[in-house]
Amino acid sequence: MKVILHAGAHATDGGKLLRCLLRNADDLRARAVTVPGPSRYRQLLSGSLNALDKADPAPDARDILLENILSEDPDSFGRIVLSHDHLFCVPKIALGSGRMYPRADERMRNAARLFETDQIELFIGIRNPATWLPAVYAETPHQSFDSFLNGTEPAYLRWSEVIERIQIALPDLPITVWCNEDSPLIWGEILRAMAGLPSGAKIAGAFDLLSRIMSEEGMRRFRAFLHEHPGISEPHKRKVMIAFLDKYALDEAVEEELDIPGWTNEYVDALTDLYERDIEIIANMRNVTLIAA
Repeated sequence: MKVILHAGAHATDGGKLLRCLLRNADDLRARAVTVPGPSRYRQLLSGSLNALDKADPAPDARDILLENILSEDPDSFGRIVLSHDHLFCVPKIALGSGRMYPRADERMRNAARLFETDQIELFIGIRNPATWLPAVYAETPHQSFDSFLNGTEPAYLRWSEVIERIQIALPDLPITVWCNEDSPLIWGEILRAMAGLPSGAKIAGAFDLLSRIMSEEGMRRFRAFLHEHPGISEPHKRKVMIAFLDKYALDEAVEEELDIPGWTNEYVDALTDLYERDIEIIANMRNVTLIAA
């Protein structure tokens, strides 16, 4: 079985990805793909990975876990999708030792031990640290941004460093990455990739995020365009989305305001530039698929 682990990251899709996949659960089941509801596995999965910090998995640990997650025979499926924003850790400890997700490699190593007889894949959305850090901080009990940073310098944070540590722990692990900023344009491709569907396959919810940042008139015209051009390729479709957004984007939905003491516009621009360079590094990493707009 292929075990698809979606590890967030925090403050990216906010659970929308899983909700879209659950809307397609019946159709996916017919393709031997199962998407369990999160309440069936998140606590169990976290508990299992925590236990592996201290001991090897019991011989039947994987089978017991799947029997508790699934109401059907696990052997009837070839792919299971498990989405858990806290797979690496909870938000309050997302930073440590000057790094993002300092235990990400250990957690993925434990997951590989738990699903030793399966093929695991990691899916993760990343986000510009200039907006990611304030957003994750808002999800924590920390009383100050400095307390959350815990001595970390934002300019030194790299998503590529997180991925590299995971690759050192699991050299053969396939990793699929996308930028949260691009999600409205590539949402359908992300859903298909997680579900194991071919590019362009029909899937419900492919334009859910686009509809959140485009006016109703824009969405009507966009859908009419697609109806008139049913064979349009995904790259061409993304160009059309951008063209429609240029005219019909909802400004209040695409603009982000940052209010971090000491962060000037120049500093935010510098962090953004570093992030864009990091994306280029990630795109060329071994065993990494970057879903790009």
